[in-house]
Amino acid sequence: MTGPNPVFDAVLGSLSDRQREQVEAAYALLEYAREPVHRQELPALRDPTSRDRLERLLSRTGRVLVQVDDLRFTTGYDDTVAGELTAGGWQPLTAVERAVLVLVLVYSVAIPRSEERLGQDEWTSTYPATEQDVLRAGKVPPVAAKAALSKLVSAGVLRRVRGGDTDGGYVPGPQLLRLTPAARARLQDQLILAAAPDHPLAAAIRQRRGRTTSRENNR
Repeated sequence: MTGPNPVFDAVLGSLSDRQREQVEAAYALLEYAREPVHRQELPALRDPTSRDRLERLLSRTGRVLVQVDDLRFTTGYDDTVAGELTAGGWQPLTAVERAVLVLVLVYSVAIPRSEERLGQDEWTSTYPATEQDVLRAGKVPPVAAKAALSKLVSAGVLRRVRGGDTDGGYVPGPQLLRLTPAARARLQDQLILAAAPDHPLAAAIRQRRGRTTSRENNR
């Protein structure tokens, strides 16, 4: 039997039993559900005190509440924590998996977005990248690329879609909906640099990053 959790007790100790149950249920559901959670399943969000404690509890564990749209929520890494993990060398994906992920995002998000078929901050897509897109555009051996696609789908980073107007393929998975607005913006910049390095937007991104680096070096 699991004993008391000091982190939970410190944040939730003053709540009523019902409030605590709702916050604990919301925390577990948001953290472990594969897809974003509808707000109807999260009564803790309707009570200001419970929502505040939920967000404080997430903060204590390096997480934040992420609103996907008007109705759905999930959780993600706090931007500061994510930066510290990255600076420390933490990287859950191999180089091959990252290369395959970038190719899928370029074909399923960056290109449709550049053609104004997707909004600027959308991470769902109805324009799948086919397996042939990945194999043709990348330099990853086919066996390794297919293994990477399978692992990314299993982890929820990509989603496999079939049929429809195309032969099916791969689109962003639910894990990408866990990105904070700042993380989405960084990924969007990376996609522009990867998909259209000569585009004026890419030049603007490099210029902005150069100014940021210069300010940091002058501190």
